[in-house]
Amino acid sequence: MRKIGLIGGMSWVSTASYYTRINRIVQNRLGGFTSPHLLIESVNFSDYARLQSDDDWDAAAGLMTRSAKRLEKSGATAVLICSNAMHKIYDQVQPEVGVPILHIADCVGDKMVADGVKTATLIGSRNVMTEGFYRKRLVGKGITLSPPDEQRVEEIDRIIYEELMFNQAKRESERTMKTYITNIAKQDIEAIVLGSTELDLIIDTKANILPIYDSTEIHADAAIEWILADG
Repeated sequence: MRKIGLIGGMSWVSTASYYTRINRIVQNRLGGFTSPHLLIESVNFSDYARLQSDDDWDAAAGLMTRSAKRLEKSGATAVLICSNAMHKIYDQVQPEVGVPILHIADCVGDKMVADGVKTATLIGSRNVMTEGFYRKRLVGKGITLSPPDEQRVEEIDRIIYEELMFNQAKRESERTMKTYITNIAKQDIEAIVLGSTELDLIIDTKANILPIYDSTEIHADAAIEWILADG
């Protein structure tokens, strides 16, 4: 198996989901006591949150690059940034390391294309929903995205940063997301993209009117395929 590196801690809640899914599926596929070769660089997210608040993305990219280089030096043959929002600095980090960083939006978009999905609504943190760094990746694969709803943007962002990142899955927020999904389903939309690695805490991705593309699961699955690939 090839060794892979995870840059986690953004939040620790979703990093645990990555670790669990990758280990469970690799063991199921290979059997016995098998577990994958994983390296985890778990960062202090308060450092990134401060830089994000100050709009100092260059400094954030520097921190992320150092993490990626440490993983590469330790033998990782590929790296995952275990956060949708932090892919804003992907284009600054990837050229600084000699191994591929598997882009979460590319993994999601490739799966949607394989499934024949042409239209979707993207939900996640504010920067994921409103800025181009994530949306352009999906649009570049031929997927038409509905424009962000400002009221929805603010409430989902609040739920992520005030609740889910602290592992709080509140019933009221579950109901809010169910209402949003019901309203989205009334539009001419084929699918929903969960552009937050924590939203699956309050959204049942298997029990909704529309297909839901969970970025956490899809990104973890891409890691699994990399780990098990020949070469």
